[in-house]
Amino acid sequence: MENPWKTKSTQVKYQNSWIEVTEHQVVNPSGSDSIYGKVHFKNKALGIIPVDKEGNTWLVGQHRYPLNEYSWEIPMGGGPLELDILESAKRELKEETGISATKWTNIMRLHTSNSVTDEEAFVYLAEDLTFGETEFEETEELQIIKIPLKEAVRKVMEGEITDAISVAGLLKVAMIKKL
Repeated sequence: MENPWKTKSTQVKYQNSWIEVTEHQVVNPSGSDSIYGKVHFKNKALGIIPVDKEGNTWLVGQHRYPLNEYSWEIPMGGGPLELDILESAKRELKEETGISATKWTNIMRLHTSNSVTDEEAFVYLAEDLTFGETEFEETEELQIIKIPLKEAVRKVMEGEITDAISVAGLLKVAMIKKL
């Protein structure tokens, strides 16, 4: 379909290593002048759901500054736009959990909040696991728990896991694994 929005001008209002915020002077679909803000992410969002032979997975807990809340999530992070997404996912899983996997399945591509951001996310199912040491980044103070995959899905259904990538990914894995 044709884009009903017309951009008159764009101005960067803020940027750092992870995001760029732009203000767009636009003509909206009804023909009126308007302002639209956009958050551009400088990385792809990556979520990984490691599952062992017994049907367990790992969740990562951390305080999320923007929400001022503690959040349980699947292992996740960002991958530079110019790098291979799978290689970035492998690095992220190892950093946050110490887990490596030999079987990787890309199960999902999603947009996290497409009314204000262009963030694109990919979720992988990681299987055939081996275990090592974590390699946390300086911004990470993480707790890691191993739980049955069914328990993680229950946490989604009861609202204990609210992160969008985690919710979508865990529900997709539940369908794949026929939980």
